[in-house]
Amino acid sequence: MSGKLFLCATPIGNLDDITLRVLETLKTVDLIAAEDTRHSLKLLNHFQIKTPMTSYHEFNKIDKARFLISQLLNGLNIALVTDAGTPAISDPGEELVKMCYEAGIEVTSLPGPAACITAMTLSGLSTRRFCFEGFLPASKKESCFILERLKNELRTTIFYEAPHRLPKTLNTLKNAIGNRQITLCRELTKRYETIMRTTLEEAVSYYKEHEPKGEYVIVIEGTDIEELQKEARKQWEQITIQAHLDIYLDKGMTKKESMKAVAADRGVKKREIYQFLTETNKERGERYE
Repeated sequence: MSGKLFLCATPIGNLDDITLRVLETLKTVDLIAAEDTRHSLKLLNHFQIKTPMTSYHEFNKIDKARFLISQLLNGLNIALVTDAGTPAISDPGEELVKMCYEAGIEVTSLPGPAACITAMTLSGLSTRRFCFEGFLPASKKESCFILERLKNELRTTIFYEAPHRLPKTLNTLKNAIGNRQITLCRELTKRYETIMRTTLEEAVSYYKEHEPKGEYVIVIEGTDIEELQKEARKQWEQITIQAHLDIYLDKGMTKKESMKAVAADRGVKKREIYQFLTETNKERGERYE
């Protein structure tokens, strides 16, 4: 009978945030797979946990995952921990989870701290709909693709960033999406936790004078849906109402359906479109039906 993989969320700063269930699991599993065993050893020592550890990180995630799978298939129970927060979020743990399912191994997650959710709740921005992007990719092509999509993203968006890259990332975001409202969360749950509600322009200016310190979460407001609609309407205003109508007629829509679609595109009532077309055709001595 195979063992089970336990995804154990560990504190992102304050050790008191660990859950009783995670503590019990770390004590009772056969092995702990840790992103950095030296870092995790401090946590284990603090809670007097003697369970053996092995490293599992970005640079050995495939070969080490095969080893861990073999141990699980032999009946060992294994806990996976990251340096801070919930495993498999912007973390090589996602690869191990995938391989466990492929091997028919049971996986369970012990919920707890996550920097992205903590920052989201502290942001003061809309939490109804949000998305998580993690770190901007190092690849310029992939990064440009994400930033292009972000221009029209209605949801609140969350990024992670290291201090040495923060000024450049803030400037890149400002140039790509304009001056949005943001919340910068630094050193979450730690002694010097700092929450800065500002704008991208103000943040860029601030970090020209101040050196970033600590790990950051950037929470960015979504774009204004009314602004998106205005931009879309401006595009339609470049062509005549008749040409606009013909686009839908050419697609096989009826006149009634086409007028309704044109009215929606332009943000007006269908009656206004009908009246305009009627008057235009009357001037030509024709009747619009």
